[in-house]
Amino acid sequence: MADEAKAKGNAAFSSGDFNAAIKHFTDAINLSPTNHVLYSNRSAAYASLHQYEAALSDAKRTVELKPDWSKGYSRLGAAHLGLHQYQDAVSAYKKGLEIDPNNEALKSGLADAQSAATASASRSRAAPPPNPFGDAFQGPEMWAKLTADPTTRVFLQQPDFVKAMQEIQRNPSKLNEYLQDQRVMQALGVLLNVKFKAHGGGDDMEIPEADSPPAPSPSRPAKEEVKKPEPEPEPEPMEITEEEKEKKERKEKALKEKEAGNAAYKKKDFETAIKHYTTAMELDEGDISYITNRAAVYLEMGKYEDCIKDCDKAVERGRELRSDYKMIARALTRKGTALAKMAKCSKDYEPAIETFQKALTEHRNPDTLKKLNDAEKAKKDLEQQEYYDPKIADEEREKGNECFKQQKYPEAVKHYTESLRRNPKDPKAYSNRAACYTKLGALPEGLKDAEKCIELDPTFSKGYTRKGAVQFFMKEYDKALETYQEGLKHDANNQELLDGVRRCVEQINKANRGDLSPEELKERQAKAMQDPEIQNILSDPVMRQVLIDFQENPKAAQEHMKNPMVMNKIQKLVSAGIVQMR
Repeated sequence: MADEAKAKGNAAFSSGDFNAAIKHFTDAINLSPTNHVLYSNRSAAYASLHQYEAALSDAKRTVELKPDWSKGYSRLGAAHLGLHQYQDAVSAYKKGLEIDPNNEALKSGLADAQSAATASASRSRAAPPPNPFGDAFQGPEMWAKLTADPTTRVFLQQPDFVKAMQEIQRNPSKLNEYLQDQRVMQALGVLLNVKFKAHGGGDDMEIPEADSPPAPSPSRPAKEEVKKPEPEPEPEPMEITEEEKEKKERKEKALKEKEAGNAAYKKKDFETAIKHYTTAMELDEGDISYITNRAAVYLEMGKYEDCIKDCDKAVERGRELRSDYKMIARALTRKGTALAKMAKCSKDYEPAIETFQKALTEHRNPDTLKKLNDAEKAKKDLEQQEYYDPKIADEEREKGNECFKQQKYPEAVKHYTESLRRNPKDPKAYSNRAACYTKLGALPEGLKDAEKCIELDPTFSKGYTRKGAVQFFMKEYDKALETYQEGLKHDANNQELLDGVRRCVEQINKANRGDLSPEELKERQAKAMQDPEIQNILSDPVMRQVLIDFQENPKAAQEHMKNPMVMNKIQKLVSAGIVQMR
């Protein structure tokens, strides 16, 4: 239950519905109050809503429950940062890095906290001219806004975009390097709540440098001759190395190849799609989505071995890059699907099932869960088919018959059970095992087998004798009589069925005559009161009035006796010992 609430919280958080995420995480915490991950997730949701006090409380609880978990300190640092407690934030991030020195999120958070602390100290001494858009990139709320907006949420799955935003967040002046990147401009619009027109529309905003000198005051006399104001030049982008420039160009080319591959895939042009995805992989080794996309194409083409190789490569590379766990789960799910497609026997499904289970540990996705359930069912069905052998089933049934004759009923049950595993459609094996269960006093099991026997072969008279015998021993004489009579419809001269009818009638008549001993009457009444049919008769207002008339109004009772349905119910009550005829 806690896992289900957690999954709902994760889904709500991913969609930007932070209030719903908090509700689901709270439900999960109530079910599992010592799970540190739940407090961590709720802290992130509170921080996304700028409720930093609540975020701090949950982050402290996270660290308290799991002091050796680096992510707890990441949450703690983010909450302190949101509250402008910069030194506390720096301390939290440093503690996290002591546990996980290579954690990029902690490094980035520490850089943000130190930068904020320095800026705060500088502001207390002298306020330099700020970057007009610097505040838009500060703090964890930047990521919350980009996640909440559907137009920018998709960009967060692109590593080059995430890296660019991290650089801008650390140094807003770097924004000038990305003026030509429409994704960054779209993100800026979301952060500032404005809409930018497409490039070339005439209304593009100019981004000033962070360290631009202030304009001279008009009241200050100029030493030089006053010149006419000239148009300010476009801000020059900061210089970047050739290596960085080449890397950026390769990423852009890779994304274009991916888009071309997606278009070809939708058109079922799989060979072209593979070429584009392969080119994208060669251009950018830092994005495993190109590999998983090519794996999907191989899967559609039925090239399962190639699909599995790509999925393994994506998982391995994803671990090295610390890619999003959802991407790794996607690769594992595709691998599991390919393995299931290749399965020819029950054992072939085992690696597929194991792979789906691994995918679910990375990310609990409904589609993966369904594929796992389907694989497990297919494996079970194949196991039954592979085990099916009518010849061995007959041999096991004969062994059971020998044990039954020797009154070795438990051994007989084992042989009959093995016979049914080899041939689950054999009514004789069910009939014989029902007889064993009856001898052992396991009446519910015997009744179940007898009913299965009749279901498989409604004309097999043994099924009715077995069922009737169980019902007779359970002292359900009316039901036993109905069973024997149903059997006689298929085999009118069967002596076992005729004897069963006779025994049931004797017991019913004994009750009608009032010949039951007090102990027998008490036992039969107690058993009858547990019968749903008897309970329905006694709770029927019409039947209640009928019973009263039988006691107080003989004339009305005679009228009731003319109604066959009423008399049938009265007979059931008499047989059950509830009503006694004198």
